[in-house]
Amino acid sequence: MKSALIECQNINYEYPNRGMALRDVSLEIEEGKKTAIIGPNGAGKSTLFLHFNGVLKPKYGQVLFQGEPISYRGKDLSRLRKDVAVILQNPDDQIFSATVEEDVAFGPLNIGLPRDEVASRVDEALSLVDMTHIRERPSQQLSFGQRKRLALAGALAMRPKVLIMDEPTAGLDPHMVQEVLELTEELHMNGITLIMSTHEMEVAYSWADEFKVMHQGRLLFSGPAEELFANGTLLELLGFQAPAVYRFNEEMVRSGVLDMEPVPRNMVEMRLKLCHKDDRTVGGLEVRAMGKERIPSIEEVHGLLSQGRAVGYYGSKAKHLLAMTLPADVRLPGLTGCLDKMIDGDEAVLYAEANLIPSIQDHINNYSKKFQVSIPVTVDQGWNDR
Repeated sequence: MKSALIECQNINYEYPNRGMALRDVSLEIEEGKKTAIIGPNGAGKSTLFLHFNGVLKPKYGQVLFQGEPISYRGKDLSRLRKDVAVILQNPDDQIFSATVEEDVAFGPLNIGLPRDEVASRVDEALSLVDMTHIRERPSQQLSFGQRKRLALAGALAMRPKVLIMDEPTAGLDPHMVQEVLELTEELHMNGITLIMSTHEMEVAYSWADEFKVMHQGRLLFSGPAEELFANGTLLELLGFQAPAVYRFNEEMVRSGVLDMEPVPRNMVEMRLKLCHKDDRTVGGLEVRAMGKERIPSIEEVHGLLSQGRAVGYYGSKAKHLLAMTLPADVRLPGLTGCLDKMIDGDEAVLYAEANLIPSIQDHINNYSKKFQVSIPVTVDQGWNDR
């Protein structure tokens, strides 16, 4: 078992004239995991987050980071906030500068990094959130979704060990929600511990390793999703219900169509489970390594599409490089979108940076093992050299 990166020990917090916001909360955030913290409005989730990076100090109890109690002295808090970044629900609460580039640079400059290091971090963060092409745009001219990505870029520029996201998918369309989730997967692969609050149970279920439930300032549950959804009394108290795919799986079990295990986390996994039951063949995946010297042309992509093959990308840099050559109306799916097509029997081509290919292979191997479905994968490192 990995160590607790953040630990709360019986913390209590009271807002002046508003009563108790946190009541005797004890929990651990395990290093390397994706943790979803859920609960209704006013449950204390945002207040809890602001304890994780020392913005708020508990009235009683203590918060530990990497096994040491948080120090609330100025220099110590600055070091803590380099490692623990919080993205607020409303991006306007943390966008301060006139342009995209200036806003991302604000944090690294504020901690005294050299100019060349700041420039490197800004380039990296903007590339991750696919905003390099609008780096000089005034921040006031950004859409809501773009402001959300800018707030994320500002946090990533600090290169944190822990990234805390308060309702990161709220107000986004389904395509942008999927992009945010795929970006967090990339960050997770890079070793960042992730914490998310959300009201969207479907999102949390497809994403999280661990669930923690807050209600009226108290922690009521900590554990895996399946244990939570088995607790009907708690779900009723919260006003939540299990995600649709979980309930559909239960119905298939009651109808004698499927076994309960393995439990699918999203509709793609549900479809893979049905493929195993029906002994259906899944289309193959060709992964093509790409980089600045290897970018597919529009003719290449349209040629693949005309052959009836699904075409997608994996990773923020692959998306950015593809956008350099493809028209704006050519919107390619990520790995999940390609898998959906492959379940229909189509072949798929996925463009990705070479360093992310092992992760893609791991994802596919995990799907194959979990659902006992063969998914052929080939890797082409030199497709653009021919």
